[in-house]
Amino acid sequence: MDENLDRTLDAVGPRLKQLRQRRNITLTDLAEETGISVSTLSRLEASLRHPTLEQLLPLARAHSVTIDELVDAPLTGDPRVNLRPIAACDGSTVLPLTRRPGGIQAYKFVLPTVDDNRVPNLCTHEGYDWIYVLNGTLRLILGDDDFTLHPGEAAEFDTRTPHWFGATSSGPVEFLSLIGRQGERAHVRVTPKSDTPR
Repeated sequence: MDENLDRTLDAVGPRLKQLRQRRNITLTDLAEETGISVSTLSRLEASLRHPTLEQLLPLARAHSVTIDELVDAPLTGDPRVNLRPIAACDGSTVLPLTRRPGGIQAYKFVLPTVDDNRVPNLCTHEGYDWIYVLNGTLRLILGDDDFTLHPGEAAEFDTRTPHWFGATSSGPVEFLSLIGRQGERAHVRVTPKSDTPR
């Protein structure tokens, strides 16, 4: 086998493991999604076995990435980014804007109109988030604070703070989000003054 091809295929295993861990699913969960056995998935992630095309196709579909992203194919000179939207059952759409796992990830979110009286379910996780509103009104709850962001406004916060974001009854919202692991930030954090309008 060509040495470069061998190195490329060896690198697929760690990338597969990263993608699975980023989704916070087990090998058993992934086996159910793809139809590939747990033992085969484990060997693929450990680079003890090179993946076949028949295995790459369901893995790429399960992780919502292209096969090129899985194998880290060289750039072709085409500057277009092929966006593959992920639709959720609640009507929201997420478009990943970054090509590979690791580091700060960029996403575009489109969230549907919601009832302002809805009781949000706040969550926490490791990381840091930066949000920029493109269209519509975004409601952001951070701990005990309730903010409303309009087009052109941005927010950034430690995701270990209980938080929730969504659209309002005024219509859907469209925004960009940069999400990094703990310690990775898009830029220097600025803490808002306590009298900042909300």
